[in-house]
Amino acid sequence: MPETPANHQHEPHVPLPVEIPVTTDLADDALDLKTQIIRFLVTGGLSAIVDFGLYVFLFTVVGLDLSVAKAISFVVGTTTAYLINRRWTFKAEPSRARFVAVVALYGVTFGIQVGLNAAMNHIFDDQWWRLPLAFVIAQGTATVINFVVQRTVIFKIK
Repeated sequence: MPETPANHQHEPHVPLPVEIPVTTDLADDALDLKTQIIRFLVTGGLSAIVDFGLYVFLFTVVGLDLSVAKAISFVVGTTTAYLINRRWTFKAEPSRARFVAVVALYGVTFGIQVGLNAAMNHIFDDQWWRLPLAFVIAQGTATVINFVVQRTVIFKIK
């Protein structure tokens, strides 16, 4: 007898890890460098909007210390970037080794980005453009480091 909703045995609902359903083709379809760079930049742009928006909000509206606001926004922005890049840019399966490597990389780029942001805010005159320019310099440096390390090391990990 064909199964109908009335006689169908329901399996218990098991929650799945949070995934961004950008693509279903993972790992098998390595993308060329140009496509990866374009996708990385699009993802980075979106993540930078998240990062900068939260940074400005936490610093100017909430009144958090500059470095605390930048630290929090960095964590949220890089988490956004990783989730999208893993699935869409590099088409990689989840892996514990990759996750550990990403945490280590983000730890390094966290220090670089927060440090550069603070240094640039100290060096530049107190003008309207200081906050966004310091952000762009720090973000740009971290972005280059992240792309090179993710493409050449992290998303080669099986």
